[in-house]
Amino acid sequence: MAAPGSRGRSLSGLLPAQTSLEYALLDAVTQQEKDSLVYQYLQKVDGWEQDLLVPEFPEGLEWLNTEEPISVYKDLCGKIVILDFFAYCCINCIHLLPDLHALEHTYSDKDGLLIIGVHSAKFPNEKVLDNIKSAVLRYNITHPVVNDADASLWQELEVSCWPTLVILGPRGNMLFSLIGEGHKDKLFLYTSIALKYYKDRGQIRDDKIGIKLYKDSLPPSPLLFPGKVTVDQVTNRLVIADTGHHRILVVWKNGQIQYSIGGPNPGRKDGIFSESTFNSPQGVAIMNNIIYVADTENHLIRKIDLEAEKVSTVAGIGIQGTDKEGGAKGEQQPISSPWDVVFGTSGSEVQRGDILWIAMAGTHQIWALLLDSGKLPKKNELTKGTCLRFAGSGNEENRNNAYPHKAGFAQPSGLSLASEDPWSCLFVADSESSTVRTVSLKDGAVKHLVGGERDPMNLFAFGDVDGVGINAKLQHPLGVTWDKKRNLLYVADSYNHKIKVVDPKTKNCTTLAGTGGTNNVTSSSFTESTFNEPGGLCIGENGQLLYVADTNNHQIKMMDLETKMVSVLPIFRSENAVVDGPFLVEKQKTLPKLPKSAPSIRLSPVTVCAGQTLQFKLRLDLPSGSKLTEGVPSCWFLRAEGNEWLLQGQIPSGDIENISSQPTISLQIPDDCLSLEAIVSVSVFLYYCSADSSACMMKAILFSQPLQITDTQQGCIAPVELRYVF
Repeated sequence: MAAPGSRGRSLSGLLPAQTSLEYALLDAVTQQEKDSLVYQYLQKVDGWEQDLLVPEFPEGLEWLNTEEPISVYKDLCGKIVILDFFAYCCINCIHLLPDLHALEHTYSDKDGLLIIGVHSAKFPNEKVLDNIKSAVLRYNITHPVVNDADASLWQELEVSCWPTLVILGPRGNMLFSLIGEGHKDKLFLYTSIALKYYKDRGQIRDDKIGIKLYKDSLPPSPLLFPGKVTVDQVTNRLVIADTGHHRILVVWKNGQIQYSIGGPNPGRKDGIFSESTFNSPQGVAIMNNIIYVADTENHLIRKIDLEAEKVSTVAGIGIQGTDKEGGAKGEQQPISSPWDVVFGTSGSEVQRGDILWIAMAGTHQIWALLLDSGKLPKKNELTKGTCLRFAGSGNEENRNNAYPHKAGFAQPSGLSLASEDPWSCLFVADSESSTVRTVSLKDGAVKHLVGGERDPMNLFAFGDVDGVGINAKLQHPLGVTWDKKRNLLYVADSYNHKIKVVDPKTKNCTTLAGTGGTNNVTSSSFTESTFNEPGGLCIGENGQLLYVADTNNHQIKMMDLETKMVSVLPIFRSENAVVDGPFLVEKQKTLPKLPKSAPSIRLSPVTVCAGQTLQFKLRLDLPSGSKLTEGVPSCWFLRAEGNEWLLQGQIPSGDIENISSQPTISLQIPDDCLSLEAIVSVSVFLYYCSADSSACMMKAILFSQPLQITDTQQGCIAPVELRYVF
């Protein structure tokens, strides 16, 4: 079939006929009446003198989940096709995905149906294929996705809203469009009748489309898209929302798992740890061995009791709610995509932690769950268990207002509390307006802190600019955490791949860490560090460490605010860990045998103390013009023969991808040392080729580092440089 050429038209051509159909459907009572109306509509549209043909996908676009690029007029003839115009940041697009998943479980390509995601970015960061890959994995999208980075198809069809669905007939002819979320019944009705109508005419083909899932090519990892992290200030344990594995991890500060609850598959079940399940959990808050979880895609708030080892539901009914007021008891109150939670205190002077503040991304509001009877600012006494809106009208806006119900948020995704004067506020990472806002704990007034612009309807005022107040620019920030010790706010500026710091007194916002690049540098200084869409962060170790959920790098990173160094927290299990989901670990590399010709260098002894981190910086030079061999991973190994306790929980090996950007290897000295002397060895294996690739070879070297371990607190240890010229 020929491509559409000049016959292609915009969606507006469908509007008169589809509007008439939808009015008629309002009066239909039985399912048979509805089916008949849609069938008659298709007879009318199919009988038009000229089809409304969708444009062909432009050549050169990047595709995911397919063996090769798809052509509307070569590959999709004989199929009912649903084009899902989406942006992966958009909460409404996320809400639509379960409907598409359900449709795919009902009809397959053999039945004649295919769904194609047309990713049409809002933010510059969303145009990058690797970031779309991460979103495809995160949301378990298994149909083909095309990266329409320049929005060419969006513009040709005059699409105006995320999400928009366009349903095509077997000739590439446009049949229906559905704008926004919440149209599941119409989606199933239109699709099922379109399949029947064209099958009756012999126009549906059952040939398969070449699907190749991106997720099948990935190795397992201990974490998968961790969204949020928080710290138990009493025990220094971390609670991690291992979002992609649909579980909650409780780990000791060395990364050893104490509890793994839920996973690896999504679900919605309360009960003992071994039975409980979550669905893409995000925000977590812990106090007195109780964890509250924003169970985002279940639209629930869950409670984990670590002493009883049980999970229960305290808010939400398990389906997406549209109520923007609330006021019912938690278990009867529908809620929508809670994204973060933080403890607060009601009107009493005692700091009781009797309120759970909720960033309700799905309705663009801030809600409260009363964990005990108490009062919210400007409200009467409320009974325990009440769940209600506190701030935000529900309109998606960047609107500040002295009256909390008249203010507007745009997908609030991160919360942090500063209860002390003069702040006395909630800090809110308002992702879709690219701002950080404050909500007063005294009167609920919503104010601007940094980012965005003054027009409350403009949600496109994003960028990457250090500055003061409105002159600072962020890009889709997802997390905030308050540093009470320094009176500073740290921000996960997610789509800029940076951690920023804000002084709320001056409104000055500056970059603290992150180059903006997304290549995973596992250990470095703040200025050389990299992140990939960090989603959450928290303060620990009495204000010394900033823990960051580096979401798309599948890691928790530790930022030492005193030494200005970044390292990775290793996540590992012990035999005594309560782990109910399978724990996926990367296969450990086998240490190759060192060639006899490999040089062995013994370094000068270094004095360290328990808890310190020693860093080894590789500084190896190859012959001029040489380059590392592609496809053969050069690598390093960390060993402590006879003192293996030193390496428990450490990262024992890694790859060297670029000779001009060699890794830094970190060794954290355990708190409990079994010996006061030890030798750590670093073995390096380099596979490289000469400049003209006429010869390829392997070189190896062994560095031995004696350690003297003392009880005396040491100052900052300079990194050990491992230098050698081959």
